[in-house]
Amino acid sequence: MGPRWKRKGAEAKALADPMSKIVSDLRTSLMLSNSQGILSGRSVLLGADAAQTELLSRACFGQPIITAEKDIQWFELSMEEGFYLCYSLRCIKIVGEDKRVKDEQQVWKYMTSKWVAFPVFFKAYSHLRMKNWVVRSGSQYGVDFVAYRHHPSLVHSEYAVLVLSKESGDANGRLRVWSDFHCTLRLCGSVAKTLLAINIDSAGKGVTSPSCLDSYEVEERTVTRWTPEECRENQIVVENRTK
Repeated sequence: MGPRWKRKGAEAKALADPMSKIVSDLRTSLMLSNSQGILSGRSVLLGADAAQTELLSRACFGQPIITAEKDIQWFELSMEEGFYLCYSLRCIKIVGEDKRVKDEQQVWKYMTSKWVAFPVFFKAYSHLRMKNWVVRSGSQYGVDFVAYRHHPSLVHSEYAVLVLSKESGDANGRLRVWSDFHCTLRLCGSVAKTLLAINIDSAGKGVTSPSCLDSYEVEERTVTRWTPEECRENQIVVENRTK
């Protein structure tokens, strides 16, 4: 199932403004301004000026928060998004409630304490982001993430993503029984998305520090429904009847 562009000219616009360039511009802007994110429960709050607000929106990081402040726009980032900007892109610092900057190890410890499965979900998120996919929450479709080829205003999401990991108890407990397979595949089919199962193997490296992520292995597998019409034998019968 290929990309479904939302309007005429959307594909050309996406090609002229690649996501890799947008993220690179965002990274440069955040680094130059010494931006800091603030830990808040299971999210990271990030203040942005007008230019950064546009870049964050174009790169699809976080959700804007309505406040009374006029000179700064606040964004609520998921833990995956916040740690990606901090650890993978190294363009923001993260501070705690005490207003002190935390190092990567401290941020990692905080996030893994808030969410046991954070390491495997972050690995899956960063794996897709590094490939220039736009990754957003998939909760409305009953999956972990949805992946877009470019900005959601230009194209529909192409993949419905489930994160699996034996070390984390299958991460989300999904696809253990056939009924879940069938229900998930039917849902994906009804919204024109391909189910992408990402299996994370930590190779027994544990979660003591973010450096363990380098040893994690990622396996991608697309799952589709089998239909009789696509069976090779049936196709041969149809072809013979039409000759």
